Amino acid sequence: MLVLLLCSLSVTVVHAQDKTPAQAPKVTGNIITLADGYTFQVDEVWKQGDETWYRKGNITQRVPLAVKSVKPIFEEPKPSLAEVAKTAKAESPQPVTVWIHLVDGAKFRVDEVQEAPDGAWYTRNHVSIFLDKERIARIEYETPSSPAAGRRNTDWTSGSPLLDQLIKANGARFGIDPYLVFLVIERESRFHARAVSPKGALGLMQLMPGTARRLGVRRPFDAAENIRAGTQYLRELMDMFEGKVNLVLASYNAGEGAVLKYGRNVPPYRETRDYVRTIGKRYGLTGRQRGENDVPDPQR
Repeated sequence: MLVLLLCSLSVTVVHAQDKTPAQAPKVTGNIITLADGYTFQVDEVWKQGDETWYRKGNITQRVPLAVKSVKPIFEEPKPSLAEVAKTAKAESPQPVTVWIHLVDGAKFRVDEVQEAPDGAWYTRNHVSIFLDKERIARIEYETPSSPAAGRRNTDWTSGSPLLDQLIKANGARFGIDPYLVFLVIERESRFHARAVSPKGALGLMQLMPGTARRLGVRRPFDAAENIRAGTQYLRELMDMFEGKVNLVLASYNAGEGAVLKYGRNVPPYRETRDYVRTIGKRYGLTGRQRGENDVPDPQR
């Protein structure tokens, strides 16, 4: 009788454990769908008044358009040991490298891209950026086995091996990140060596005549002289503003005098604000690092 009673209790305990409720799956992210149908993935999303905000990596931004829906992404259940072993035996897919080719011949590598009717959203170094359709020549997807993959030795190029080498050499000479020099040239002249601005800036890095003379430039349309002087000027600005890239970019656009006039802040000029915001975002600076809240814009 005692044996039967113990067996009965044992069965009862086992059945009670079997009825333990399963835990709800963990939410690991969200998918936001805009009113125009565009969809993108974020880590977190929340409402702030009438606005929708999201976080992706270290970047927090407001959703600029109307939101149609927000759907959670649930954590995938952990596979069994048998499934892991089976997957390990399967052939691993080749990683895909994405290149965006610009209409001026320049191109750069991104981590991922989502094409849209009016352009493309791309992510580089955990920063999401939108590029207008008219700026894009094509988007190229390549795997390590493709013929072009073996020729890549950097994640950006102007389209000219000579210009690339000049950018890298002068970046190393003056201690400036070549990618920053690349972005400045792309914004300033779109890699046109004989570019002239309405204000009289000359060449690839759009040097003003006075700056060019001070830096010893005799032939402003010569690529080697122009890039050397422009990179040297960036070095001077880096030293002046203690490596703060947003102030360096603001000074390059509006002059260091304007930055000093506004208390070492990005001046409230719409052109300068746009210049710092565009290059800074592509370079990976956050909104605070770009100085977007330093001085109110009186033109708004």
